[in-house]
Amino acid sequence: PVFSAYTLTCYECSMGTSGSCNSTEIDCPSQTHRVVSYAGGSNQYDISEQTCVLPEECVTGSVNFGVAKTIFTECCSSNLCNSQPAPASSPNGKQCFTCDGQTCTATLNCEGNEDYCISAKGCASKQMCSNSQSAQMTQVIGTEMSCCQGNYCNSAQSTSAGLLLLVAPLIYFVVFS
Repeated sequence: PVFSAYTLTCYECSMGTSGSCNSTEIDCPSQTHRVVSYAGGSNQYDISEQTCVLPEECVTGSVNFGVAKTIFTECCSSNLCNSQPAPASSPNGKQCFTCDGQTCTATLNCEGNEDYCISAKGCASKQMCSNSQSAQMTQVIGTEMSCCQGNYCNSAQSTSAGLLLLVAPLIYFVVFS
């Protein structure tokens, strides 16, 4: 008998020069069981991506550093299920400290499900504050990331503004759904 591995088909896109996402259909690698559609942005540009990912990379959540925000909107396991754009999020009333230039006392208005402040100076959703995701973020940004609840609760430690500038290119790395 002949066996064939079931693979998913997903939309994959890369940013065009105009900032738009140009989607094409691809077959995901056989070990991939999920596809994801996500979006993010920074003060300089918006990002929209679609691709195949491993199941353990699919986490619902949001992280917002002010200079860079990452949201992953959909993680699914059927063919071409990652076609939806990122939902618009609006301020939720929560406020945390963020860095602006060399000072880390600027106000960041959290959005959507971002109910926690983070020690790396920003906002995050509850899912990003889980032990596994917090550990992953700690590896990415190179410093311990802890979460707290309450407006401006992330003021205890100073965070280098230079460190946060390194976070902007990492928008692609942190995976949410």
